[in-house]
Amino acid sequence: MLNPILHQAVRTRLVAYLAARGEATFNELKKVIEVTDGNLEAHMKKLIGTGYVEARRETGDGRPQTIYALSPAGREAFRSYVSALQSLLKLPR
Repeated sequence: MLNPILHQAVRTRLVAYLAARGEATFNELKKVIEVTDGNLEAHMKKLIGTGYVEARRETGDGRPQTIYALSPAGREAFRSYVSALQSLLKLPR
């Protein structure tokens, strides 16, 4: 069965990007995924609420930034999701 949290286009792209990149800022994700502030915020709240993504605030020179990264549970959920997709691709036609 496909994970209903990850089986949504924007969330799949977000998790895949974080899996490859390691971590990213809100603005980086917004630019790469090409979504609005509100859309990104809603999806990140869903991913954080499930424990798949962790967020931290960094302050320093300039404006504070939120940095996102996959949690261990998020990495495992994404690995399982990709595996489930690969299994579907192997089905006879």
